[in-house]
Amino acid sequence: MASSLTTFTDEARIALDTFSGRATGLFSPSLRLGVTGLSRAGKTVFISAFVHNLIHGGRLPLFEAQKSGRIARAFLEQQPDDAVPRFQYEDHIAALVNDRVWPDSTRAISELRLTIEYESASGWNRMFSSGKLSVDIVDYPGEWLLDLPLLGKSFADFSREALEMATLPVREDLSRAWRAISAEIDPNADADEMTARRLAESFAAYLKACKLDERALSTLPPGRFLMPGDLEGSPALTFAPLAGLGDRRARNGSLHAMMERRYEAYKTHVVKPFFREHITRLDRQIVLIDAMQALNAGPGAMADLERAVTEILSCFRPGRGSFLTDLFSRRIDRILVAATKADHLHHESHDRLQAIVRRLADRAVARANFTGADVDVVAIAAVRATREGTVKQSRETLPVIIGTPIAGEKINGETFDGKTETAIFPGDLPENIDAVFDLSGSDHRQDSTDPAIRFVRFRPPKLERTAEGVTLSLPHIRLDRALQFLIGDHLA
Repeated sequence: MASSLTTFTDEARIALDTFSGRATGLFSPSLRLGVTGLSRAGKTVFISAFVHNLIHGGRLPLFEAQKSGRIARAFLEQQPDDAVPRFQYEDHIAALVNDRVWPDSTRAISELRLTIEYESASGWNRMFSSGKLSVDIVDYPGEWLLDLPLLGKSFADFSREALEMATLPVREDLSRAWRAISAEIDPNADADEMTARRLAESFAAYLKACKLDERALSTLPPGRFLMPGDLEGSPALTFAPLAGLGDRRARNGSLHAMMERRYEAYKTHVVKPFFREHITRLDRQIVLIDAMQALNAGPGAMADLERAVTEILSCFRPGRGSFLTDLFSRRIDRILVAATKADHLHHESHDRLQAIVRRLADRAVARANFTGADVDVVAIAAVRATREGTVKQSRETLPVIIGTPIAGEKINGETFDGKTETAIFPGDLPENIDAVFDLSGSDHRQDSTDPAIRFVRFRPPKLERTAEGVTLSLPHIRLDRALQFLIGDHLA
C-alpha cells in the first residue's frame, strides 16, 4: 500500500533527501529507528529504558555487543533534525527513577540521538569501520500512522468505511449519538460552520469513547482527532464522515463540498508531510502493542487490534535494497512487533502472550505483502515493575507477581493506595489462542466478574543500589533481545 501514498514529485523529493542523508552517513554512520505503537503501549518508557541501559551499562545478556564487552561507551548527542522536538529523556528518567511515576505519553513526534562507540568483533571490520554508530530514535504516535491509508481513499470512501465500522457490535452503542446527528443532516444543504463543528465534535467524542479501557479499540482514524496538538480547532480538523453520499459529486457551496475540501486538506497538509518527512526515512522499526488491554476488553477489541496492526504494517516500506538503490531510497529491513507489559503476567504466560501477538503479526505481515524484511515478535517489559513469587491458597500454590499498584487501581472491590506492595495472582492466558479472537457466541465485552487476567497498573520499581551506593540501571524483561534484533548487526 505504501507505494500508493506518494506522487512522482514526492518520490523525487524523498530520493533527494535520502541521497543527502546517505552522503553524510559515509563519514558518520547512523541508523534511524522508528518507535511507534498506539497510546499507552509504552513508547516513552521503551525509549527511556533503551537509552538508560546503554548509557549506564545495564544488564543485557542477550545483547551481544554489551555482553562481550565491546561497547566502550554510549552517550547522547545533538539530534540531526533541528525542526523536530527533542525527546525529553532526562525528564522521563527523573519521573521513572526519582518520582516512581510513569512519564507522560507520546503526544507528538520527537527525536533523540544516541551514539555508541564500540569495537567490532571482526578484525577486518576494525580496519575499515570507525567503531561508532549514531542511533537516531524517532518517537511518533501510532494513531498518526493509522492515518496513512487515508491518502489512498476519497472522502466518500472514508465516509462509507467509517459508517460501516461504527455499526459493528463493539462500536454500535458508542457511535449512536454521532450517527443520529449525521442521519439528520442533508449533505447537499448549504455549508454551515456550526453544523460542521457539531458533527466533528460528535465524531471525535465517539472515537475517544472507543479508546477507553472498557473497549480498548485501536483502529480510530483520523488520528489527530485524538491527538490534535497545535491543529486543535483548525478547519483541517473540523470535518466528519457524512451518510448517504453514494457516488454523487459535491455541489459547490454545500456541506458535502466543505467536508470534502477539509478532508483533502487534512491529507495534504497533515498526513502526507508526516509520511514523506519521517516514515520514508526509517531504517528499522519497532511496533509496541498493549495486547493486555485488548485481551481484557474481549474478542471485539482483539479483532480491532489485529486490523490496526495490519494497517500499521502496510504503511511501512519494507525490504532490502542494493548499494545503488539504497543511495536514493530507504527500506525498513527489520521490524520488531513487541507485546509490552509482560511484567503484568507471570513468566509462565509469556509464551502465550507472545503466541497471541505472533498471530496478530503473522496475519498482518501476510496481508501487507512484506518482501525482504525480517519481522520478529517478542513479549517485553522495557521497565519491569514487578517481581515474581508464589502464595499458598488452601492446598494450591499459585504463581503471583509482586509490586505496588498505582493509587486508585482496583481488583474485586479493593482499591489500592499507591504505597502498599501487593502480591497478585494475574491469572493465566488461554492455551487455545483462537479463543481470544473468536467473536462468535460472545459479547463484545468480557464478563468483568470473571476476568481471564487480573490486570492492574503498577508503579515503576524502586531501583536497587550496589554496596557502594551506585544506582543500578532500570530492570526489564527481554529488552536485550529487542536491542539485539534492532541494532545488534550494526555493532558486529
